[in-house]
Amino acid sequence: MTGIQFVTDDKGQRVAVQIDLKTHGAIWQDFWDGLVSESRRKEKSIAYEQYRTRRLKRSQPRG
Repeated sequence: MTGIQFVTDDKGQRVAVQIDLKTHGAIWQDFWDGLVSESRRKEKSIAYEQYRTRRLKRSQPRG
């Protein structure tokens, strides 16, 4: 497959991958979004109204 290169250690085991983002940028974005989502899985959620109230307070002009 073009645009993907594996980095190997001294034993020939794959330890990393290099991805050409011009070729596979959309797939990488989907993969990254999945990782972020998974990392936040155990975070406590907040009610939409609470989020909305905080968001509106931050977006009000100052001064």
